[in-house]
Amino acid sequence: MIVVNSHHISQREIETHLGIVRGSAVRARHLGKDILALFKNMVGGEMEEYTKLLAEAREQALDRMIEQARSMGADAITGVRFSSSQIAQGAAEVLVYGTAVKLLKLT
Repeated sequence: MIVVNSHHISQREIETHLGIVRGSAVRARHLGKDILALFKNMVGGEMEEYTKLLAEAREQALDRMIEQARSMGADAITGVRFSSSQIAQGAAEVLVYGTAVKLLKLT
């Protein structure tokens, strides 16, 4: 599956726009990781526990969007964007969305 943030794919032509596709993942913090992050916050530096948590959420959301596009018969997803928001105390949602497209066959 071709996934791009532009609305065009280099050297390919879009045959049909199939519609919007999306994927999301919600992740909550873990008490043990919160304690480690608190110590990191006191001394400075990257909070690796949270970085990993959000990276996993982005990958899961991306996988879900790609699966939705595949089920529609798409060859690619254009205009891909990520968004995140806090939905509850200690829980965040990562959302990814784009446009599923069918590409003209290469000759």
